[in-house]
Amino acid sequence: MLAWLPLGAAMAVGRGVAGLLDIAIPRLRRTARVNLSFALPGLGDEERERVIDGVFTSIARVFVALSRFPSLTRANIGEWIRYEGLEHFERGLAKGRGVLFYTAHLGNWELSAFAHALMSRPMHVVVRPLDNARIDGLVARYRSLSGNRVIEKKDFARGILKALAANEAVGILADQNVGLNEGVFVEFFGKQACAHPGFARIAAHAGTTVIPGYALWDEAEGRYVLRFYEPVEMSGDAQEDTQRLHRQLEGVIREYPDQWLWVHRRWKTRPPGEGPIY
Repeated sequence: MLAWLPLGAAMAVGRGVAGLLDIAIPRLRRTARVNLSFALPGLGDEERERVIDGVFTSIARVFVALSRFPSLTRANIGEWIRYEGLEHFERGLAKGRGVLFYTAHLGNWELSAFAHALMSRPMHVVVRPLDNARIDGLVARYRSLSGNRVIEKKDFARGILKALAANEAVGILADQNVGLNEGVFVEFFGKQACAHPGFARIAAHAGTTVIPGYALWDEAEGRYVLRFYEPVEMSGDAQEDTQRLHRQLEGVIREYPDQWLWVHRRWKTRPPGEGPIY
């Protein structure tokens, strides 16, 4: 339906679907309220609810863009998104050790990789297979339509290192909660959050260029801006580097609070001895 409706109508339906998601799973809004209560404590009740409403609108835009992937080409992709900071990527590739894109569930993470393949060159994306096999197959096929290649998380280290050795780019969503047995704690919005150090370890091992990049919605332009930020230097200390990456991400989220996935229980894993947040 989203693929065939006129764009305006598709966005209305997308917002409706996101609204049903909000109603059907009330835990999502409750989680967002908890997260915002300590992450952005200066927000009033009404402003906090507007941010959460914006999150569901952002999810709707992701739905609509994903549905249009079969019709997006090099000729029309500029109607959906443009670059800012592409020179950081080109300089990274010129070093010959590939590029690792540090990205997050901020803006339109699906469109960012898809569009980059059309506007520049195909890349690899690291994904966790979805629980529903049919939906996973559909999404995997859509993600590959622009030439991108999927690396599954179960074998991510080998696949990433192979791509970087070939001087190719790899994108990783690195903003989700991980378990105590596989993560390190970093400060994120003033509270300890458990994060996987694998990204930092691979980046340091490969000597690759690390570029934070996010497809951020620009209301004035009515399209996304695929913004590549200054490369983040890796020290080789996985804890320190993971913290540095989260600090960069936090700064961007503060600029675009209604485009990050506050409905995710990002702070679920707590340090030993600390009680649950949710």
